[in-house]
Amino acid sequence: MRVRVATTALGITAALLAVPACSTDTTGSKHRTSSSRTGKPTDAAKESAALSSAALESRLLGPRDLGSGYLPKPQRPAQHDDVTVIGCPALNELGGDAATGGTLAFPHEAKADFTYGGSSSEISEELYSDSVKKLSDGTGRIFDAMTGCPAYQVVAGGTPVDVTSQKLPAASAGGDEQWSQLLTFIAGGRSTVVKQTAIRDGSLLLVLSGSPALVDRHLDKALAKATATS
Repeated sequence: MRVRVATTALGITAALLAVPACSTDTTGSKHRTSSSRTGKPTDAAKESAALSSAALESRLLGPRDLGSGYLPKPQRPAQHDDVTVIGCPALNELGGDAATGGTLAFPHEAKADFTYGGSSSEISEELYSDSVKKLSDGTGRIFDAMTGCPAYQVVAGGTPVDVTSQKLPAASAGGDEQWSQLLTFIAGGRSTVVKQTAIRDGSLLLVLSGSPALVDRHLDKALAKATATS
């Protein structure tokens, strides 16, 4: 997931691009779906070969899926500013990428960013694929590190950003594991609120981030397309 500094994301996040230098906290709500309770296949039964980045790309939402008013947002060049986390030792230990919501360390990924209605509203989708264990452990490790840090500061490229996070209930979209949080970034007197929801379904991880209303509107659709077998 990417909610990055200045380039955004779940890691991410398109909406964060409005902030001069942003980081992200992943204080998430984790939810496991019990196969005995839901009748769904267990993780072992759903384990499959990782999808290639090209295959993931075809499962991303596009303008037709989103509807009128959405425009693709050009990718910005990656920036590599020095990042310091103040007030969250566990997050600082994970390194700059994690502290700023940088890309997760999974070999297969795809990402798309969109703006809406010519306004500052944005939405970002990321897909990752790896083994069930690696997706679960890798995502959980970062979210867990941030659970104990509801407020901290990130200094990226000399710019301080105050970050607060709020756990949100697990989304109802389905999947085997879920995390969700509301992030607030304050820099230069400007405040940006971003919702980020991550859902693992078998060997695939979906991360949707951006304006809260847009994330809520498209989450079910994104998960359905990402996990479609045909």
